[in-house]
Amino acid sequence: MFNNIAPYYDVLNHVLSLGIDIIWRKKAIKLLKKSNPKTILDIATGTADLAIEASRQIPDAKIIGLDISPKMIEIGKKKITKKNLLDQISLEVGDSEKLRFESKSFDATTAAFGVRNFENLEDGLNEMFRILNPGGQIVVLEFSKPTIFPFKQLFNLYFKYILPLIGKIKSKDPKAYKYLYESVQQFPDYAKFGEVLERVGFKEIKYKPLSLGICTIYLGTK
Repeated sequence: MFNNIAPYYDVLNHVLSLGIDIIWRKKAIKLLKKSNPKTILDIATGTADLAIEASRQIPDAKIIGLDISPKMIEIGKKKITKKNLLDQISLEVGDSEKLRFESKSFDATTAAFGVRNFENLEDGLNEMFRILNPGGQIVVLEFSKPTIFPFKQLFNLYFKYILPLIGKIKSKDPKAYKYLYESVQQFPDYAKFGEVLERVGFKEIKYKPLSLGICTIYLGTK
């Protein structure tokens, strides 16, 4: 599915979020920047938008972006080549739940709109915990469900009916954006996701809802 939508992924993200996804990434990396990581692993990197934003705000960091979709990685490589970021960012195909990296290899690990796609959420987070150095930080940017009336109802209508229709027309994949709605509904957001991070072993867990709860930034420390 992700290979199929890869050519349309960036445009659809910006259109369907009205461009707010760009701001969300900036805010997530701004929070990560405070810990000044020198090595970052970006999980489920997609076409590398979060990795590119990290390279902009933290120019001294070395970043590896990993994704299970070869097509996403292919497009991401073209983007970092065009931006002359090959010295700072490298991309590779890999399984987020079976990372090839040694334990205690990175200062930070990030994921934007990817952890809800893990086949087993705790397995993927355990791997993110394992590869972190002691004191290392996890930053997760993920969709969440608004709770404020009537925004909750309006957003649900948009996410369930309008977004899949636009996605179907643009990407030619009728399943992709229906899956997006379903995966967001099933994801344990807010404090529930904080509890999952705590079970994995993370401490100092915080979460920050954005745009009335459409999206949330989660932070934790090893």
